[in-house]
Amino acid sequence: MTILVTGANGQLGNEMRIVTRNSSDRYLFSDINDQAGVETFRLDITDMDAVEKVVEANNIDAIVNCAAYTNVDAAEDNEALAYKLNAEAPAILAEVMARRQGLIVHISTDYVFGKEVYNTPCREDMTGTPTGVYGASKLQGEKNIIAAGCPHLIIRTAWLYSEYGKNFLKTMLNLTQTKPLLKVVYDQVGTPTYALDLANAIYSIINERKYIGKTGIYNYSNEGVCSWFDFTKHIASYAGHNNCYIIPCRSEEYPSKVVRPAYSVLDKTKIRATFGVEIPYWTDSLQVCMRNICR
Repeated sequence: MTILVTGANGQLGNEMRIVTRNSSDRYLFSDINDQAGVETFRLDITDMDAVEKVVEANNIDAIVNCAAYTNVDAAEDNEALAYKLNAEAPAILAEVMARRQGLIVHISTDYVFGKEVYNTPCREDMTGTPTGVYGASKLQGEKNIIAAGCPHLIIRTAWLYSEYGKNFLKTMLNLTQTKPLLKVVYDQVGTPTYALDLANAIYSIINERKYIGKTGIYNYSNEGVCSWFDFTKHIASYAGHNNCYIIPCRSEEYPSKVVRPAYSVLDKTKIRATFGVEIPYWTDSLQVCMRNICR
């Protein structure tokens, strides 16, 4: 098989490079941005003609779409761009693959929920109720892929972090090292997800051809539950940043253009049962990632 990974220079895309190094399949990595030290070719996934040319020229069998507009607050002021990247681009990728009956693996988000305050882990069949442009555009992207009719795996994830790019873990590592006092919200609850774990799950599903006949929406995050406050406390503890006093606060103390989901824990029953993937506990994966950052 030949698999195209889009958004390859982001958190998940970089982890996909690592986990596929020894694959017998052929993986190609594309992005609109360059990254030093890695092989990436430029592809604008909002350009139907460009996507078709790459897919046909390379005989692409599957696409793993890691590309997205992910700035939640900025999306409120850049609605057109958010929809272009999060809704229109997935439609283009899916339409091109539908003509080949090829697979698309698309990464979605817990932000498709939020307006309805669920108090049990969110299942794939629960109604999406986004509160902002980011979540709404990602939900529309899911619908566009389904409408295209190609074999698809839509994987909703949450609170993604890694060694690469900007993310909550790296921000908190810096702040807990340099600030004497830090206030972090405790009334938003979910599960941190190590991008390497998600990449491994995607790779195993593709590598072992588990996806055949298994079209649908699936949830993947690490196991367990915590708030952003709990997440920060663990980061500081594992890093030995003991001179920062971390206190919990409510979301309204940090005004935002978007009401973020108060509870977006994802139910992983379906992906475990369907594909037999192993899902690490969030604190175990956090320690692995932090060790990798230190190296």
